[in-house]
Amino acid sequence: MQAIYAKAKRISLAIFDVDGVLTDGSLYLTDGGEEIKAFNSLDGHGMKMLRESGVELAIITGRTSRIVELRAKNLGIDLVYQGVADKAQAFAALLKSRSLDAAATAYMGDDVVDLPVMLRCGLALTVPDSPLIVRQHADYVTRAHGGRGAAREVCELIMHAQGKLERALEAYIK
Repeated sequence: MQAIYAKAKRISLAIFDVDGVLTDGSLYLTDGGEEIKAFNSLDGHGMKMLRESGVELAIITGRTSRIVELRAKNLGIDLVYQGVADKAQAFAALLKSRSLDAAATAYMGDDVVDLPVMLRCGLALTVPDSPLIVRQHADYVTRAHGGRGAAREVCELIMHAQGKLERALEAYIK
């Protein structure tokens, strides 16, 4: 765990996939073709706390959905890359736009399409129900499942490693 905390200390940008990470991976489609996703409020609050602690947030997802746009806006995330076929290319563009070294980034994904970024970022994160090859290339596998507190777990891990978690929680126990 010490090695994970050492990597987490350096994080200034946390990037999240959506389906299977911020949701449970289920895709709900209406008869009219509208896509519906369920997001976890604990994950959302964890992401807000992480952002408020000074870590910038981004989303890179292969699908395109208006609901992701709305959720990102609700969470204060301006860096949203949707419909991305090549996540490594989007990651490289994001690093360049923010003048960041890959070691300063965390990426949370859940499937093989996320491996190109997971292999390049400073802290690779995944969920327990991701394929074995993804778990094998992750620095940390959450106990919680995607869309069920996994993002919150990662946010708190990063804040804890950076010595910011207790301060973030103090506001709620006064």
